[in-house]
Amino acid sequence: METIHNTQVCFIFTQMNLFSVLYLCSLIYYILLHIRNFESLVLHCIRFRNLIPVSFVLGFYVSLVVSRWWGTYQSLPWPDTLAILMASHLPGQDDLSQKDRAAVLRYINLTIALTFSMVSPLVKNKLGTLNAFMNAGYLTPEEVHILENLEKRTTKHKTWVPIMWACKVIERARKEQRLTSDSHQKVLITEVMNIRKQCGGIIGWNEYNIPLVYTQVVTIAVYSFFIFSLIGEQFLDPEQNYKDNTIDLFVPVFALLQLFFYIGWLKVAEALLNPFGDDDHDFEFVPMLQRHLEMSSLLSEPSPSDLPSTIVDHPEVSNVKVEGIGNDIIVVKPDNSVETMLATDTTYVSYQTSS
Repeated sequence: METIHNTQVCFIFTQMNLFSVLYLCSLIYYILLHIRNFESLVLHCIRFRNLIPVSFVLGFYVSLVVSRWWGTYQSLPWPDTLAILMASHLPGQDDLSQKDRAAVLRYINLTIALTFSMVSPLVKNKLGTLNAFMNAGYLTPEEVHILENLEKRTTKHKTWVPIMWACKVIERARKEQRLTSDSHQKVLITEVMNIRKQCGGIIGWNEYNIPLVYTQVVTIAVYSFFIFSLIGEQFLDPEQNYKDNTIDLFVPVFALLQLFFYIGWLKVAEALLNPFGDDDHDFEFVPMLQRHLEMSSLLSEPSPSDLPSTIVDHPEVSNVKVEGIGNDIIVVKPDNSVETMLATDTTYVSYQTSS
């Protein structure tokens, strides 16, 4: 990243040095030719240079590119929320619950990996085939066979298939009562669909780019502006009382500042135009996939040592009625302490069990 940044800065200063050299060449031309004729040429260039709306064109272009880049970033799918919801709504350390949590998150990470392989050449090189996905742990041999059969039936992308598999796993968990309520199922399905929406957004951002002709128009406008500035910023004799020319400098300070800002803007837009490439300043999809796998495992299967004592399950408490007494009596198992705000209208007792 630092290397790319330094390269871009060097490019901008190279453009400024080139402008200065050409400006000096124009100054020699000014000295050799008749002064008044050259000043007429300078005034002519100033007039038509200002007709180029370079600030508007370049500013709108950079705004559009940055907005597109930010929208792409906001569309990046993250499995963290789903992993937390799976740990909360599908708890349990039995084999079925653990397998269901692992299967859902594996399918979600598979969807994300398939999406990234469609837009990123680096991910495509690493995960270019279904066997590569299987070797990386995203697919089983049976699932590879299913996807290969689907390849024969349609040429469309298959990122929606693991999403369907994940929804089916959640539906089965609800039927088997390991998901305790329909609302929990709805929350999980909604989050899965949200990840599907984000993956679709990434594919859309990649397929529909800013028209190339717009980029060409902006580039031509910026460089044309500075070609005219080479002549238009030349020295003019203040004694001639030219309009808006009461003072002049041999060194075009403000023209160099304009060059620095405009070329800098243009290079920023070029760097952000396609964040799916393999440059250092593009999105790092390969480390992101590894990060998603690690976070899915950590958040969906927290070990007891990862949980603070404040969220450990409370002792079992039951409410009973005692004949002749109208207040609730809360019975607490022996050798367990309960931290609570005691109500004034409730009688609290403990009991001992005979072994």
